Amino acid sequence: MIVVDMESTGVDPIKHSLLSVGAVEYGSPENFFYEECVVWDGAHVDDEALAINGFKREDIFEGKQTDKELLIKFLAWADTCNEKTIAGQNPATDRDFLKYTAMRYHVDWPFAQRVVDLHSIAYYHMLKRGVSPPVKNNHSALNLEAILDYVGLPSLPEPHNGLTDAKFEAEALSRLISGKPLISSFSGFAIPDFLLSNC
Repeated sequence: MIVVDMESTGVDPIKHSLLSVGAVEYGSPENFFYEECVVWDGAHVDDEALAINGFKREDIFEGKQTDKELLIKFLAWADTCNEKTIAGQNPATDRDFLKYTAMRYHVDWPFAQRVVDLHSIAYYHMLKRGVSPPVKNNHSALNLEAILDYVGLPSLPEPHNGLTDAKFEAEALSRLISGKPLISSFSGFAIPDFLLSNC
């Protein structure tokens, strides 16, 4: 798996632009990727998205590589990974941003449609233990912060960063799937006993 997290100028992969991509190879977490880019000409920019990811308007229009250059670097890095299934929290969104970037520039897209969703794995794990996942407005409210708390990890630092978030997501996946740590920087955070009993 490749755990991917990107930051963007909004939530629509057709009209918004990538700003950064972070990724971790799940089977070899020392192999990771992080790059930033400028927005493509004509992309929509939502201030709410910038407030979350910490990018400033003055930093997203010049002085960095293009989104096409970032994509090509990401694809070259991904080619070094053994398994190329995209994973993460709501990974369909990350996949779609990368895929639409590839389509915009007529770059071959090598990934399959299937993804591994951290939300679904955590949701299943909670139900299996008899724990009710959080709900808001009659929908799952099991966001990344709640999942991190469930697996014994601290809150994400602010502002969001693609690589930092990808590392947190990879560690959470490992704790849920195998009850084992994955990334050494999280070794100081104990894995809850109910995850250890999974093994």
